[in-house]
Amino acid sequence: MRVACQLRGSQALLLGLLLAGLACAIRNARAGQADRTGRHLAIVSSHRLNVGGAELQVDFAAGPLDLSPDEVVHWIENAAHSVTVYYGRFPIARQRILVVPVEGEKGIVQGTSWGDMDGFPGFTRIRLGQHTTAKDMSEDWVITHELVHMAFPSLPDDQHWMEEGLATYIEPVARVQAGNLQAKQIWRDMMDGMPKGEPGPDDRGMDRTHTWGKTYWGGALFCLTADVEIRKQTGNRKGLQDALRAIVAAGGTIDKDWPLQQALEIGDRATGTKVLVTLDSEWSMAPVRVDLDRLWSDLGVSRDGTGIAFDPKAPLAKIRESITAQDPELNGNPRPARVP
Repeated sequence: MRVACQLRGSQALLLGLLLAGLACAIRNARAGQADRTGRHLAIVSSHRLNVGGAELQVDFAAGPLDLSPDEVVHWIENAAHSVTVYYGRFPIARQRILVVPVEGEKGIVQGTSWGDMDGFPGFTRIRLGQHTTAKDMSEDWVITHELVHMAFPSLPDDQHWMEEGLATYIEPVARVQAGNLQAKQIWRDMMDGMPKGEPGPDDRGMDRTHTWGKTYWGGALFCLTADVEIRKQTGNRKGLQDALRAIVAAGGTIDKDWPLQQALEIGDRATGTKVLVTLDSEWSMAPVRVDLDRLWSDLGVSRDGTGIAFDPKAPLAKIRESITAQDPELNGNPRPARVP
């Protein structure tokens, strides 16, 4: 055997490297799965919440945090309440949220979500910096963004822009509707962010251009355009919010794998329009530029020094107001309750 190995040393070395690489890949994949689910982590405390008709399980992995678990849970409660206000209920029946402390860091380091994980329709992992403050959490958008992901089906990779674009657009709107953010702040952020989603020189459409700007802000620009157009076509009686609620009601949540067309058709039926399907056919395979200057003017949004001014007499001012309007009936939902 040793002779054979010596005679075919190069082949044996190559085979050994391939086998070692395969074993390493398998170990890394398993480690990644364990890290994703927290199976390899020591869970030091677990909390259950009832929010919007759903049960949320919040688990804390071992690690140092300056904040108390109660402060972190309260942060998650507020985010879940915002999502509940936007959708009329929390999108899925059960969700697990794993908080992983990151030693020496400050702020929300990373948030990632998956569907259908270990018996939970939705699973979110939050990597939270050790030195995160209450102010950091009050200004945070990450946890709401991740919880919004629960409210749309998982799509093929080419349509990842829709998942991220929806979460980018809805997160601040939901927080305004829940009374956790000021409307002027999100319109200022939109004026700053939406240009990042406009086509670049190499743009080939939403399904074929996978840059960061196109995925997040291009997707958000699609959502804003759709919201405004739905409201224009329905006399401001319906908007993107109605379409998305219908998709959730039909079972279109993160634990389901759907083609995008299926979700958009459900949304269009709910609004009595063809806005979503039409825009997708126009934007998916070719670059589309939005006249943002005109859109902001029509909505009555303008820069006022470092802030934002609203023009109540602008042609689409009522639409702008409706997008972020607080619904007293929905906002009257009981605040999240902890389960003993």
